[in-house]
Amino acid sequence: MCNFAGISAIEALRFLKNIKKRDTMAISKTRNLFVDVARQLFAKKGFENTTMNDIAVAANKGRRTLYTYFKSKEDVYYTVIETELQHLFDRMNEVAQKDIHPEEKIVQLIFTHLEAVKEIVWRNGNLRAEFFRNIWRVEQVRKIFDRSEMAIFRRVLNEGVDKGQFDIKNVRLTAEIAQYFLKGCETPYIQGHLVTNVEELHYFVHHLVKRSIGHYNYN
Repeated sequence: MCNFAGISAIEALRFLKNIKKRDTMAISKTRNLFVDVARQLFAKKGFENTTMNDIAVAANKGRRTLYTYFKSKEDVYYTVIETELQHLFDRMNEVAQKDIHPEEKIVQLIFTHLEAVKEIVWRNGNLRAEFFRNIWRVEQVRKIFDRSEMAIFRRVLNEGVDKGQFDIKNVRLTAEIAQYFLKGCETPYIQGHLVTNVEELHYFVHHLVKRSIGHYNYN
């Protein structure tokens, strides 16, 4: 039990805040450990063949500790996907903040999305089959990410409109179409069925973006 005799109220409050901060960091570190271990197990053994006990043992933690953070294996799986999607969002947000022409930003957003999703799927071994077999399960996790990604597209499209570089009547609808277009391209892109020539695909996307959102004074 802490003894606060001889210290001021402000010092006591600061001390308690530091304890809370350390506890929060410890909780976050343990939770992240479970997520990372689970991702590796799912990748190696697949979702169906991985148990909560496997995750606890691989993390050198007790099952009770694991259940403190996650109520089920599905909960762990969703968190793994959420973590991967957060990395994807961070990469796309970096593109949106670049000091480049809005049209080039749109093109880079498209390829950043496709390449990042491809990396996520192929990096996670047996989760590749899980991704294609149970796409609906992934969709449950993607709802928040999809809304965030649409917000990024709206931001860049509005930037282009404000600068007089895009001719768009409905930014919201255009952003939604762009996001749905990307989702539809994911599976064929990952499986290599979309196109065999990457340069050809880049040319096509540039042309598509130029024709669909207007193109003014882009040198």
